[in-house]
Amino acid sequence: MRHRIALIPGDGIGPEIVAEACKVLDAAAAKFGFELEYKKLLMGGASIDVHGVPLTDETIAEAKASEAVLMGSIGGDAKTSPWYQLDPQLRPEAGLLKIRKSLNLFANLRPAYLYDELRAACPLRDEIIGDGFDMMIMRELTGGLYFGERETVEENGVRRAKDTLVYNENEIRRIAIKGFDIARKRRRKVCSVDKANVRNAAREGSEAVRRDPDGEYVRRYSLRRGEYGHRLDRDALVRVAQRDEVRSL
Repeated sequence: MRHRIALIPGDGIGPEIVAEACKVLDAAAAKFGFELEYKKLLMGGASIDVHGVPLTDETIAEAKASEAVLMGSIGGDAKTSPWYQLDPQLRPEAGLLKIRKSLNLFANLRPAYLYDELRAACPLRDEIIGDGFDMMIMRELTGGLYFGERETVEENGVRRAKDTLVYNENEIRRIAIKGFDIARKRRRKVCSVDKANVRNAAREGSEAVRRDPDGEYVRRYSLRRGEYGHRLDRDALVRVAQRDEVRSL
């Protein structure tokens, strides 16, 4: 079986990281009997240097035609790199946002697992760590501030910047569903953390999940009492510090 993977080494240490990751993939292919076909693509500063833009339509098409995309890192030193003398929509990170949107990559999965070998490097105290932790942290990637309308204007000699945070209930509900999907394969516990005490978008987001249209979550995920919780951001941090929820997600 042959699999097609798009490689986006990117900038900085990205090419080095992707090269080493490919060695791991090649070793897995040799061990389990499949083949990998790599297609190297440009994005970020590397694409700016060649094409004048951080992401081309051709790169997006190649990424969509692949089974997976392996990306390194994007961007450089914002203080010294000529990439950051360009308009914001032409800077390296603009390519990152565009490919997220183009590939519908709305869920960022960030596993937090404590290996015994790294226990001494963990910033949490031993009494909080206990016998370790294993959490999957999810972040929404294609809505909110990064994709809302923005502007910088000067009024009466004073510059003013505005970023718009917008979510609709479907965007919130789909990442909640992804969280429930993952929780079913783990310990069946989901904790939603937001700023619903001050942000209207956060309030609407938490309500979109709580509303559970037509009992969808209960039917699909057989959620029982205590398996879905909601926390304000500060409350969540306090509970982690008290070890209430370090191992519960």
